[in-house]
Amino acid sequence: MEKFLGQNKKIHELLLLPAVNDEHGGVIVELKDPMDTNVFRLMLKASIKQWKLQGKKGLWIKFPIELANLIEIAVKEGFWYHHAEPHYLMLVHWIADTESTIPANASHKVSIGAIVLNHKRELLVVQENIGRLKGSGVWKIPTGAVDEGENIFEGAIREVKEETGIDTQFLEVLAFRQIHKSFFGKSELFFICMMRPLSFDIQKQELEIEAAQWMPFGEYAAQPSIQKDGLFNYIKDLCLAKAEGDYQGFTPLPITSSVFDDHMSFLYFSKDGLDQESSAI
Repeated sequence: MEKFLGQNKKIHELLLLPAVNDEHGGVIVELKDPMDTNVFRLMLKASIKQWKLQGKKGLWIKFPIELANLIEIAVKEGFWYHHAEPHYLMLVHWIADTESTIPANASHKVSIGAIVLNHKRELLVVQENIGRLKGSGVWKIPTGAVDEGENIFEGAIREVKEETGIDTQFLEVLAFRQIHKSFFGKSELFFICMMRPLSFDIQKQELEIEAAQWMPFGEYAAQPSIQKDGLFNYIKDLCLAKAEGDYQGFTPLPITSSVFDDHMSFLYFSKDGLDQESSAI
C-alpha cells in the first residue's frame, strides 16, 4: 500500500509545473524546455488545483518567446499579461479569494537631460536628426533614456558621450520632471543633470544627431524656442543659477541596504542641507 501511494505521489508530482515560492505567498514558474500543448494544459490545470489547496495567491508564469504557442492555454485558464521583454512574456493569475495585490507593471521610464557648461561659459548643445525636433533648428542639451540596470549618473555620462563624443563628470541632479502618458501610456521621469566636461573635441553621433557644438550660453538662452517652452526655459534658468553658485542640487551617495538585502543603491540628496540640519540638532 505504501509503495502504491508513493508511486501515485510521484505520478502526481510529474503532472505539476516546476515552481518556486515567491516572498508574497505565490509561486513563480519559469518555463524553459519545449512542451506539447496538451501536456502543458494538463499540467497547468493540475498545478492550479494543487496551488489552491496550498493556499497560494499570485501565480506567475514566464514564457520564453520560443514557447509562445502555450500562451493561449494559460489565458484561457485565467492568466493575463503582466509585462514583456524582448525574450519573454510574463503572465500572472490571482487565485486567492481576496482582492488581488499583484503589483502593476513598471509605470515609468527614466530619461536624462545633461547640462554641460565649460569654463568659457559655453553650453554643449545638439540638434536632433530624429524625433519631433528634427529640422526645427532648435539647439538643445543632450538627452536620452536610462538603460535597464543603469544609474542616473551613468546614463547621463553615457548619453553625452554617445551623442557628442564628450567625456564628462557627473556633478548633480538639479531637478526632475514627471509627465504622464508619455510613451505608450506610460509616465516618464526626466532628470536634469549638471555635468563637468573632461574633454572638448566634439565627435557627434551620425545617426541621431544633426549637429553639435559649444554655444555661448547667452546665444542658447536667446532662442525663441527656449524662452517659449516651459521645460526648456526652466533648464535655462537652472543652468544660469548653478553657474552663478545660487543653486544646490542633489548628489548621489552610494549606500548598502540593511537587514533586507545587500544591494548597492544610490541616495540623491543635498549634502549641504543635510550637514546644516545635522549640525543644528
